[in-house]
Amino acid sequence: MTFSTKLKEEIANSPSSRVIIESELSAIIRYDSLISKDSVILTFENGSVARRVYRSLKEIFHYPIKIIIRNQKRLRAKQIYILEIHEGALDVLHTLHIYKNNRYHAVDERIFEDKEQAMGFVRGIFLANGSINDPKTGGYHCEFVFQVKNDALFLNKLLHKMKFTSKVLKRNNRYMVYLKSSEEISDIIRLFEAPNCLFYFEDIRIYRDHKNMLNRLNNCDIANQERSLKTGSNQVEQINFLKRNDLFSLLDDKTKIVLEARLKYPESSYQELADIITTEYNYKIGKSGINHHFIKVKKLIDNYNKKA
Repeated sequence: MTFSTKLKEEIANSPSSRVIIESELSAIIRYDSLISKDSVILTFENGSVARRVYRSLKEIFHYPIKIIIRNQKRLRAKQIYILEIHEGALDVLHTLHIYKNNRYHAVDERIFEDKEQAMGFVRGIFLANGSINDPKTGGYHCEFVFQVKNDALFLNKLLHKMKFTSKVLKRNNRYMVYLKSSEEISDIIRLFEAPNCLFYFEDIRIYRDHKNMLNRLNNCDIANQERSLKTGSNQVEQINFLKRNDLFSLLDDKTKIVLEARLKYPESSYQELADIITTEYNYKIGKSGINHHFIKVKKLIDNYNKKA
């Protein structure tokens, strides 16, 4: 069972207010049904979603609903649930604001003004044509797929009103509204009021974030070690240059201590070298002090090369 299937089942089995249920139904029928003035036909692969829609329609409208269950064996065996509304179909479409004056009516943007309506509508769209990747399997991704561009643009506008940073993308002959931010996907699962799936998603997200942080720290440590090795190697070459050209004796005693320590510990970082000098040579020094002594070495070498 996919993560999206589990999430839809949890949404479908959660109690909701009448306002939310009507908004869900409006979205599901708009975007996932065959509509005419005489009938509404809905098809589902998820049994829990089919049962929620059936119960909601019966509770609100009390019209007879024909249920057809088909076994599909193509690719993989699964059941298809078909709900057909014939008697009262026009009343359903008018009540859910899908039809007005017996004609199809675009979504009223006043839905933006009611938090419950907006939440129910987005939940309904997700139940109809949404999906969220399992956070274990790859990158974070939430999407809603539409046949009509204006439908995708409407949802995108609604999500922006709800402070999400969704985007619209055309893919083949369809339009996709998607979210990539793990935090926003977590927020949208919270919006769907699905705590079990939310806890699962958050557990995986925290684990992955912690793992990524450790990887970044390890990479940073490796980079720092490589820089220390390169710096130490260059400084050993500078010290050997001084000795080969009888320049070492021109340095003061404290600088000589630092250079002798560097020869002894060529792989140490500045901080490690400072700690060693402080302990072994009884000369208290910090990283900046180490750097200051090697600046003096570089100036001495530069001056020598200019005169040569």
